[in-house]
Amino acid sequence: MMVEKPDNFKHVPLQSEPAAQHRIVESPDLFRGTNEIMIRHDGVVYRLKITRQGKLILNK
Repeated sequence: MMVEKPDNFKHVPLQSEPAAQHRIVESPDLFRGTNEIMIRHDGVVYRLKITRQGKLILNK
């Protein structure tokens, strides 16, 4: 049996579920003129890099 989902399906939070608030950080504020930064998470260092095409790559 196949169930069709509407094209305009949206998640609507339940009344008891608070709306999530996400903090937005601008990339120039993170990189401060460089194209690579190091991020320590759970004791592991990751490298976040801006490519020549302007995309972001995160490596362990």
